[in-house]
Amino acid sequence: MSAARPLATLRTLAAIATLPLLLTACGYGSQAKSDDTAKVAAGAKKIDGLDSVKIGYFGNLTHATALVGREQGLFQKELGATKAEYATFNAGPSEIEALNSGSIDIGWIGPSPAINGYTKSDGKSLRIIGGSASGGVKLVVNPKKITSLKDVKGKKIATPQLGNTQDVAFLNWAAEQGYKIDPQSGKGDVTVVRTDNKITPDAYKSGSIDGAWVPEPTASKLVAEGGKVLLDESSLWPDKKFVITNIIVSQKFLDAHPKAVEAVLKASVESNKWIKANPDQAKAAANKQLEADSGKALPAKVLDPAWSSISFTDDPLAATLNTEAAHAVKAGLLTKPDLKGIYDLTLLNKVLKAEGESTVDDAGLGVN
Repeated sequence: MSAARPLATLRTLAAIATLPLLLTACGYGSQAKSDDTAKVAAGAKKIDGLDSVKIGYFGNLTHATALVGREQGLFQKELGATKAEYATFNAGPSEIEALNSGSIDIGWIGPSPAINGYTKSDGKSLRIIGGSASGGVKLVVNPKKITSLKDVKGKKIATPQLGNTQDVAFLNWAAEQGYKIDPQSGKGDVTVVRTDNKITPDAYKSGSIDGAWVPEPTASKLVAEGGKVLLDESSLWPDKKFVITNIIVSQKFLDAHPKAVEAVLKASVESNKWIKANPDQAKAAANKQLEADSGKALPAKVLDPAWSSISFTDDPLAATLNTEAAHAVKAGLLTKPDLKGIYDLTLLNKVLKAEGESTVDDAGLGVN
């Protein structure tokens, strides 16, 4: 049975929200750039005869596996003479468009756009092939206006984008508090203001929002501006774990070039292993890559608390993705989807076994 499609209104609004990104960033995110700083080992050969593998990610610390893997040259090392090329994105819909068009082959992305991309294509466009990060999402508020969770009612709370992962999480939390909010307009007992993470700190400083449910490092940027963490989303999940970043791949690319996909997954596993063994060095490496991508590094007062709230994992935490999909359905942003087949963890588990690590589970949502 094919996967159910998201609501047409969500598709339309998401497309409108994505349009400026597509127009201002060379088509999709930033232009793909070769990793010219990473050295190719002497005698290295191309994988599957490919000239390049195109990798996408966001300039967020929740995508630090990709940031560190690039900065440390781990992707290039595993790809041999096949060039690692990169593109950065500001929002999930634009990355899904890039994946669908072939502008990227593999990407780091949040659960909601992965779900939407899968369901909109009737389960034909992508697979989730690995995990990357958990946590790193907080509700930060103006302490002069909001001193308790009850004070959120009647206030203006920012989320990054209609239907994105944090938007869904906030709407679900608000519903559990008994607040009624129209999911499309964001109007109701709480006003949801969809705001790009890049401008959320300025919106907070100007007083146009009273708080925000956002990922790192935006949450810590707000704290640096005087905001207070009212709620850490991890406290709402069993074992305080929930997927914030997945690894996705074009199904066409996976079918045609499994060796290249395996190489990228091996580099991802190595990146997470290095992050855990060298947390301070890894934090510095991620910040260095953020500076290279955006032209600006994060100050320590933002970087340190942001980094400490994220955990990096190869496990895609599949059961929590299923729960997040249920939250989107409950919020009225998604019709009930059939996610069977969204995961293909075959290559990841192959890599983990070879590394002597425990394999991971797809929660019954795998291809087999």
